[in-house]
Amino acid sequence: MNRVTAEHRCHGDRILLTLISLVVLTSGLYGQDFKKQVIYQIVTDRFYNGDSTNDNPPQSAGLFDSTKTNWHLYWGGDLAGIQQKLSYLQGLGVTAIWISPPVDNLNLNIPDSNNNPTASYHGYGARDFKRIEEHFGSSANDWTAFDNLVSAAHTDGIKIVVDFAPNHSNPDNAGEYGSLYDDGTFVAACNNDPNGIFHHNSDISNFNDRYQIQYYTLEGLCDLNQENSTVDAYLKAAIQQFQSHGVDAFRIDAVKHVTWGWEYSMSNTAFTYGPSFFFGEWYQNWGDTLYHDSYKFANKSGISVLDFNVNQAVRDVFASNNNFSELDNVVSTENSNFTWQNDLVTFVDSHDVPRLLSVNNNTNRLIEAQAYVLAGRGIPVVYYGDEQYLHNDTNGGGDPYNRNAMTSWSTSTTLYQVIKKLAGLRGSSNDALGYGSSQQRWMNNDVYIFERKFFNDVALVAINKNDTTGYSISGLDTALPASTYTDYLGGLMSGPSITVGTGSGGNNPVSNFTMPAHSVAVWQYTSTASTPEVGSIGPTLGQSGVKVTIAGKGFGTSTGTVLVGTTSATINSWSSTSVTFTVPNLTNGVYNVTLKNSSGTAANTIQFTVLTAQLIPVTFTVSNATPTNTGDYIFLTGSTVELGNWGTTWDTAIGPMLDPNYPAWFLNASVPAGTQIQFKFIKIAANGAVTWENGNNHTYTVPSSGVGYVNVNWQY
Repeated sequence: MNRVTAEHRCHGDRILLTLISLVVLTSGLYGQDFKKQVIYQIVTDRFYNGDSTNDNPPQSAGLFDSTKTNWHLYWGGDLAGIQQKLSYLQGLGVTAIWISPPVDNLNLNIPDSNNNPTASYHGYGARDFKRIEEHFGSSANDWTAFDNLVSAAHTDGIKIVVDFAPNHSNPDNAGEYGSLYDDGTFVAACNNDPNGIFHHNSDISNFNDRYQIQYYTLEGLCDLNQENSTVDAYLKAAIQQFQSHGVDAFRIDAVKHVTWGWEYSMSNTAFTYGPSFFFGEWYQNWGDTLYHDSYKFANKSGISVLDFNVNQAVRDVFASNNNFSELDNVVSTENSNFTWQNDLVTFVDSHDVPRLLSVNNNTNRLIEAQAYVLAGRGIPVVYYGDEQYLHNDTNGGGDPYNRNAMTSWSTSTTLYQVIKKLAGLRGSSNDALGYGSSQQRWMNNDVYIFERKFFNDVALVAINKNDTTGYSISGLDTALPASTYTDYLGGLMSGPSITVGTGSGGNNPVSNFTMPAHSVAVWQYTSTASTPEVGSIGPTLGQSGVKVTIAGKGFGTSTGTVLVGTTSATINSWSSTSVTFTVPNLTNGVYNVTLKNSSGTAANTIQFTVLTAQLIPVTFTVSNATPTNTGDYIFLTGSTVELGNWGTTWDTAIGPMLDPNYPAWFLNASVPAGTQIQFKFIKIAANGAVTWENGNNHTYTVPSSGVGYVNVNWQY
């Protein structure tokens, strides 16, 4: 999401249903497991102009700048351009492309304060979520260019990640005034909204207020009301349309600003339709007031998040020369809070922050930072052009000067080669990078040595960020077996060889060695699995009938079995590294899933949440609730796993609820369709003490589709 100016303020070809099903099943089958992927983020307009006929389309004429001097206009990059550079990306080793929001965007110029024209070249000013932006495709707003890109990328083994922005349409006070269209048919605008398609609140002033960040306006962009049945159906249909066109995953823009409870149903709708992976932009700083909310959301919604805390620490350490202890502390803390820490999406640069080279023009530091992200815990992102050391330092290099035109396609830069090496190690050579634990093994202010381990697969990574001083490393232990190891990077960053001796308990001594100045080394060992080893499950929750993928190694080529609890699941596909099964009909709850090979040998178990039914967003309101003091909140709890199974803690109950009209509290929560639920409201005090409302349980039958509303009084 753009964070600096308010500027960021199925049509055409139809696909036969059978072809749609085939595309979803074949291209998206392994979309749920992104842990071994390396994602390349592209600002589509700034990457490559592959089709000059869409530079100045008639419905939005005048928004293109061929001179590339107005950084707020279109510069010609398009989907055809990405397609034409797939061989470059394949050579880089990336396995997924995250593209700008491709939907039809604002057509009108909104002049800036100096009366210069601006455009939604970045994609975050949607007007029609069911058509493709004419500057990226064609003036027909059809899907041809998009389909061509998806097909070509899949042929090259590259997945497509669509940036999807369900929080808003376009600016609410100029241009098209937030106008929203459904495949060309006008729905509403901020100044023409008789049916409540949008919220009509002021801009967010307090980013620590849970109500404001979900229901107020983000930087002047017309704020969609996801609790409206029309908006709910529209956004979910748009996601399914992208799935039908072969999209493998979604990056959810401004996920913190969309109604949180509704988003559970959004991802569940997609998982019900077909395999996918979701991660969202939950912007935060380390120590953020809503940090607990962020990991509760990621743990329970089926949507992972971009790891802004690690990003901040990486930039502090490598650009600002902070001590490595900052990064180590962040990773250690997050690993204890996030259930699915290897699904967190990590990055060095993005379209929202100055490129690291604009902060510290030191290519060694950029390479070291990117190497850390590629080998570290989480799914790594490479921001386009970093491998070419692209940066523009105007005004500190922030938006829009971090959205540079791609000008070089060299395959010989050191960073290009480092990315290629580590992407290959993560994707196909060593499962420790995708599925493994992360442990700090040696650290001082300038040197960080950490180890990734998945069963007997081990990768030991060392980084010395000091530009002039080498360090003697002594007392280092590792899980690498006794042997001599050369640097997997082949000395690209001056990494030395090491000799490992024999120890005990997974702590084998490494002979003393020197890490040269500004160096990176990776030493690794890959084992052959003698029994099945499970490293991933995705999605992490779903109802009966949803297809789920287990990934790892050593499964064997002959079909075995999958048990959800003690119930056998139907197997849809089986390979030695990936198994897809259908969730059986079970009582809702949290289960251990066990994979057994054809000989009956069981793998390690992995957690999965069985939902009662497909999720429906319902807004719960309780009036005249018991009084609260600062730090006290009202929560919802009830009879199904979706309602916390009567949980009474911050992490198990649903909430905290919101109180803009205190003492009334409300919350949107996703609950099982067509199910009669029982529920109550509780107060959880700042010290954890719980106060229940009196009386019988409330009951409510959830609608079988659409949205729902419940209004009750607190029972005294």
